[in-house]
Amino acid sequence: MSRRKTERLLNLVICLLATRRPLSAEQIRHAVPGYDRDGDEAFQRMFERDKNELREIGIPIDVVRDPWEEEPGYRIQRQSYELPEITLEPDEAAVLGLAAQVWQRASLAEAASGALLKLRAGGVSTDESVGGGGGGGGGGALELRVDTRDPAFPALWNAVRDRRVVRFDYRGAGSETVRERTVEPWGVVSRRGRWYLAGFDRDRQAPRAFRLSRITGQVATVGRPGAVEVPEGIDLRAMVGFPEEPMEERAALIRVRQGACEGLRQLARAVHPGSEGWDEAELAFADTERLAGWMASLGADVEVVEPPDAREAVIRRLKGTLA
Repeated sequence: MSRRKTERLLNLVICLLATRRPLSAEQIRHAVPGYDRDGDEAFQRMFERDKNELREIGIPIDVVRDPWEEEPGYRIQRQSYELPEITLEPDEAAVLGLAAQVWQRASLAEAASGALLKLRAGGVSTDESVGGGGGGGGGGALELRVDTRDPAFPALWNAVRDRRVVRFDYRGAGSETVRERTVEPWGVVSRRGRWYLAGFDRDRQAPRAFRLSRITGQVATVGRPGAVEVPEGIDLRAMVGFPEEPMEERAALIRVRQGACEGLRQLARAVHPGSEGWDEAELAFADTERLAGWMASLGADVEVVEPPDAREAVIRRLKGTLA
């Protein structure tokens, strides 16, 4: 399934979950990115296919016929959508909790926020609990967590699991100097949406934390599995709890394919019509690596024009993924 289709289906689910009243097909067409640029017949065919696909995977879409309205309305009832209470053994709960922390991606946040913003802009009342992760007993229907798009993540996660030493090239903070590091990995943890490797740095002979976005090239394993011993009682989160220097906000000029990246357009300072199928967006940012991760995830629909360091960071990310 293509990325655009996946985002459109996700947007449709969020839209029908969030609305407090049934929505007509025309309201859905204007609220859900991916529909609004299609002709009437094309939209109807696509909408019917999408409804059928969602129903086939078990997502119930209700059709509500109001005698005072000409067209039927659509919605998803929370009671029908949510899973019933499930009882898990402690080890099963631990595995599921770990998987949720690792693989739920913040890249879905763009689709979720875009759909809800469009609904509210169109005057449709929405359920605030949809799309947000609650901290109490019951979270939102869609809980969006941290970014795991760093190319080094899979190799480091496997190394932590296998307790195996790793070697990689690392670019220090505020520097373009790259040095090779050999590390005994103790864990991969997140802090404020960024991922870090915590472990013992053999080169410095001391515990250290490494931000994954600063790892360049491939991660190589050294020696046999089981060679790494994690110290008892080590607090991995404390290892990455250091304060970070505030970053100056800057502006990036980004070429955006027409009809794509609705979330980016909404967050941009300004969007100027371009030519040959492209627009130009001015986007404020502070963290170059965070911007690069976002732009790289949008693939061929965006091109960072300036500043040069942001453009190079995106290219570096894409080359790392390709490698």
